[in-house]
Amino acid sequence: MDDPRWALTQRVLASPHLSSSPKLCEFLQYVVDCRLREAPEEATEQQIGVHVFHRIPGYNSSDDSIVRSQARLLRLKLSAYFASEGSSEELIVEIPKGHYLPVFRPAVSTATSEPIGSDPVSEALEEPFVDAPAAVPQRWMPWRVLAAALVVLGLAVGASLGYFMGRRFSADLRVDVDAFWGPFLQGDPPLVIYSNPLFKGTPYTGLRLVPRGGTGDSDSVADETYTGTGEVTAIYELTRIFDAHRASFTLKRSRLVTWDEAKLRNLVFVGAPSQNGALNDLPSTSDFAIDLDSNDKGFIANRRPGPGEPKSFSPATSNDEYAILALIPGIQGNHRIAIFTGLTTNGTQAAVEFACNPESVRQLAARAGQVGGLIRPFEAVLHIKLSGGVPLGGELAALHTH
Repeated sequence: MDDPRWALTQRVLASPHLSSSPKLCEFLQYVVDCRLREAPEEATEQQIGVHVFHRIPGYNSSDDSIVRSQARLLRLKLSAYFASEGSSEELIVEIPKGHYLPVFRPAVSTATSEPIGSDPVSEALEEPFVDAPAAVPQRWMPWRVLAAALVVLGLAVGASLGYFMGRRFSADLRVDVDAFWGPFLQGDPPLVIYSNPLFKGTPYTGLRLVPRGGTGDSDSVADETYTGTGEVTAIYELTRIFDAHRASFTLKRSRLVTWDEAKLRNLVFVGAPSQNGALNDLPSTSDFAIDLDSNDKGFIANRRPGPGEPKSFSPATSNDEYAILALIPGIQGNHRIAIFTGLTTNGTQAAVEFACNPESVRQLAARAGQVGGLIRPFEAVLHIKLSGGVPLGGELAALHTH
């Protein structure tokens, strides 16, 4: 695409301000695409929530502010970019407050300049330019000069502060993400192991999960070609993080993992132990574990409760979920193991999204501490809120360091 607006967008996406924030990158690309296709009806809060943040169609945006909160963060990122390495750009892209359709403007605006690709709605939002009086008494000129000087000085100071604060803000976010993912982004590609449960039956007659160690009925062929929807979304999020760092990983289903290959790699487990057999064969978490109560309802057992911590974490309602997020030492050498396992596939998805969100990783770094720029090994329990079966985000319910 030869459009200069799209080329500018790609430069912004590649900058440190956004490259470590996959969701913000997707957000910006989506709304810019809406602008270039002249499809403002697709750049609404509802549509962005569905297409960028994977909310279900018709979700209640009054209760779920993900689009609004991320839009505020995206505006900060854009301002930081144009105040620093983007200061020489000929165009500026902005997302007006109260709207999500971006506006492209010349970097040096004049009284007659208009947004590139503007529309009547955007134009109506702009304040009209008011011409100065034709004749101004000479005695007021010094005050005009002084006022102009103060304005220029204020802009210069603001730009400088924006530059340094923008750089610091972006650097902090990137450091936080690397503090968790750094070991997995260097050296040999890590092994990402996702759930690969065994089922019996067919999609037409019904599928039933085969208990661990079982092989299914003698008259039924075991099927190992399924995984959860949350695991699929989780792998997508991991791909965005690794692509942003120009790194790669090896994806493998749990039933095909061997001890010999696992002991020499950094490992990332995605999925519950009941459906991710490799988690039961390799070193796993010691403080928190998924268990079943007498009604076969899942909960997370707290094997070593800290002061004020409960002995277990159980969902109170159908809109509650819990997941385990852990970063523990690897099998050999300086390798590490990351574990994302929820009571359901939704919990697993939310745990991975939590570790891919710079603000969430900032919380992990603050709670667990850092050594040499990397988060100390830990095990954590996340409390997750759901809406229509879609995770809305998580918060730390407990965290134990090792």
